[in-house]
Amino acid sequence: MNGIDPARTALLIVDLQNDFLHPEGAYARDGQKNTDIAALPERVLPLANTLRDKGGWIVSTHFTLVPGKGGEPFISPHLKELRPFLGKGDFAPGNWGHALVDTLQPSDLMVEKVAYSAFYMTRLEWVLRKSGIDTLFVCGIVTNGGVASTVRDAHVRDFRTVVLSDGCAAFSRETHERAIGDLGTVAKTMTCGEAQALFSGL
Repeated sequence: MNGIDPARTALLIVDLQNDFLHPEGAYARDGQKNTDIAALPERVLPLANTLRDKGGWIVSTHFTLVPGKGGEPFISPHLKELRPFLGKGDFAPGNWGHALVDTLQPSDLMVEKVAYSAFYMTRLEWVLRKSGIDTLFVCGIVTNGGVASTVRDAHVRDFRTVVLSDGCAAFSRETHERAIGDLGTVAKTMTCGEAQALFSGL
């Protein structure tokens, strides 16, 4: 990629949170485990460290169930139907389950999100512009959900966007591969290793 400036580049980590990935998180308590998803933090870490060393940014998005009265979360009907085990305290702001997994901490910027896209009703675009960030390398979960929606919204906002093909995962590999293929119309794709080599050479 020509003209890339690490200081204007962010690794955008979509929803790699304890409640999704940790053995004691909300999803694991219901038996919702996936080896491809669990492998992501260690795969992404070398790139994150290289980008940090080059003066780039680490930005994490955090799926959030906003607590209402008595701490009961607002859960969209479609999500409640899909994940009926979600309840009070899960993905709540400030809770351990809401946090970025330890492997990838710390992030320079964190943004709470309430829907698939990290741009929907959030401050993400504002903090990226304030930070001078114009290039995003996107990783996280799930490829066909939060990642795809965020990447498409980044595209229409004129961010230069790269999807890390092996830095994302879905609950099935077929779904993941199909989503990566579809995103090729709005973003470049490369592996975590290719991205690390790119920044190492700068």
